[in-house]
Amino acid sequence: MKILIVDDNKQITSILKEYSIKEGFEPVIAFDGDDAINKFNLENPDILLLDVMMPNKDGFQVCREIRKESNVPIIMITARGEDFEKIMGLEIGADDYIVKPFSAGEVMARVKAVLRRINTDDHKKEIFEFDNLRINLEDYTVYIDNKLVSLTKKEFEIFWTLANNKNKVFSRDNLLNLLWGYDYIGDNRTVDNHIKRLRAKIDEFEHNSWLISTIWGVGYKFEIKTNI
Repeated sequence: MKILIVDDNKQITSILKEYSIKEGFEPVIAFDGDDAINKFNLENPDILLLDVMMPNKDGFQVCREIRKESNVPIIMITARGEDFEKIMGLEIGADDYIVKPFSAGEVMARVKAVLRRINTDDHKKEIFEFDNLRINLEDYTVYIDNKLVSLTKKEFEIFWTLANNKNKVFSRDNLLNLLWGYDYIGDNRTVDNHIKRLRAKIDEFEHNSWLISTIWGVGYKFEIKTNI
């Protein structure tokens, strides 16, 4: 099983390489963001250890690029423990977060824990089901009452993100950054327009137990109704 270790500190990569070999992994090393993308495409690793602060591309940029094409597990590493960095990393698709200084043993334990969790949940991740709703991430299909709902790719991604995090509120900026990327040139009315079209399509079907609700001044959430 391959592990891609990305850090511009050669002492850290050397230590993590040694420990990963002891744990039975095949380590691949990259020292900056561009190198990480190249190694990822060439080596097809099973999991990434990804430093945040690096030359060329930082860890957030690398994570976003990889998430456009892969759900490979990513553990981000940072020298700073600020909450906003952890939140940003997790929101753009990281599976876990480790703050320096750390022990190599702790890192390997986290790696194995993430892999166990991912392997256990893999079959669940592709499909969301609630009452009369079924969303399949593998083939980008949505069924309500066993009838296909025709959605665009972006409408589907919004629906999946909200439904797969039921009752969690996403701000417009959250959705814009997650689904369009931080370098998107536009404003958050784009999200409102997509939500409006998505609602129009799903409202053609009965869905008394759930809805996409607006939290005024905040954003949107997939809401499970408690009083039906």
